[in-house]
Amino acid sequence: MGRTLISGGTVINATGTRKADVLVDGETITAILAPGTDSELVSRNTVERVIDATGKYVIPGAIDGHTHMEMPFGGTEASDTFETGTRAAAWGGTTSIVDFVIQKSGENPLQQFEAWHKKAAGNCAVDYGFHQVLSDIQPSSLTAMDELVNEGVTSFKFFMAYKGVFLSDDGQIFRGMQKAADNGALVMMHAENGSVIDVLVQQAIERGDTAPYFHGLTRPWQAEAEATHRAIMLADLTGAPLYIVHVSAKQAVEHIAAARDRGKNVFAETCPQYLYLSLEEQLGAPGFEGAKWVCSTPLRARAEGHQAHMWQGLRTNDLQVVSTDHCPFCMKGQKDMGIDDFSRIPNGFGGVEHRLDLMYQGVVMREISLPRWVELCCTTPARMFGMYGRKGVIEPGADADIVIYDPNGHTSIGVGKTHHMNIDYSAWEGFEIDGHVDTVMSRGKILIDDGKYHGRPGHGEYIKRGLSQYLI
Repeated sequence: MGRTLISGGTVINATGTRKADVLVDGETITAILAPGTDSELVSRNTVERVIDATGKYVIPGAIDGHTHMEMPFGGTEASDTFETGTRAAAWGGTTSIVDFVIQKSGENPLQQFEAWHKKAAGNCAVDYGFHQVLSDIQPSSLTAMDELVNEGVTSFKFFMAYKGVFLSDDGQIFRGMQKAADNGALVMMHAENGSVIDVLVQQAIERGDTAPYFHGLTRPWQAEAEATHRAIMLADLTGAPLYIVHVSAKQAVEHIAAARDRGKNVFAETCPQYLYLSLEEQLGAPGFEGAKWVCSTPLRARAEGHQAHMWQGLRTNDLQVVSTDHCPFCMKGQKDMGIDDFSRIPNGFGGVEHRLDLMYQGVVMREISLPRWVELCCTTPARMFGMYGRKGVIEPGADADIVIYDPNGHTSIGVGKTHHMNIDYSAWEGFEIDGHVDTVMSRGKILIDDGKYHGRPGHGEYIKRGLSQYLI
């Protein structure tokens, strides 16, 4: 692969920014050099390639810690495969994903882990790791948790919703948390009160309120806030570290902030959709259009201030990570299964390609700083999920996962523009970004450059993750 020098750019890590050149040898970053070192190296023929990053940012490859490629759900399957989804991720500057192995009630977690390995191996354009979903947690699940930690699966997702599919009751969650407290794993929680939601959904359907808009109304913020508080209390009782996924309600953030203020090992992510999109504008679109944005937790009412509170939580570190919950379903043949019943619309949409851009727009809007942008999208996911050192930082010894980002560029999001996900619409259609992903490097290999894709299926390698570096 040889030596590559990235010259003239501004290196941005979570700790700050500086003008520097970056030397890559093979798959690894070997040196951070004073600006202008390139002329000496080139004259001595010690580098094979020089990339001019003048006027651009040089950042670690982004890490999306919450994706669902090929996920079975609602009688269908997420439309992005590991091949198409990771290719789209590369286009957007994401060089590592952590996907979820799905274990439904009655299935063997270890067999499901092997099944997901078979899905991903030889197909991924970027590096990948796995979380494990555990449903209807049984004694065999607890034994499997120890075995999976040894395989580099150091985080487990439990559900407080989706009865008969993913739901575990409080006692089962309690036992799972006890095991996590013992083996050091991170508990990830889908925090919604599923029993209450099921009643509200049934009542809405009986009234004839079947449009996509009612998906949001039947999953109210109270159901998220209550479940978030309950999960925090169970974690407090067991001593397990807790990570709340896809937080959308400001009242849930308040519970998380209060727990952190008490010194608890409680962490949380939000997603771009909860920063930019809303119940009124998207879910409330005319006709069946709102189905495009059906996801859980749902989009919240802008009039209630949830979106502004999510940005605030990112600034104050009450929210530590931005992931996508990428789980795309096409409108034709998938979402339209619920055209007469919103409860049959598969939950999820695509975003893995656009997270880095959407969060950079937050920098432009002065919601977050440049180092915080990198911290949220690159560094904290690496630390949270046991990859830091190799991933999430521009420093000697790290994998050469590097994005060159042009703040003077422009990105128009939409089908036919920047859209490489395997889905027949864009949830971000019409969004304009004041910046552009120019070059993407994964372990020293150029994946994206000059508006072209240079990657291949199988370049991505499995990441055997360690324990979270945030746990005490």
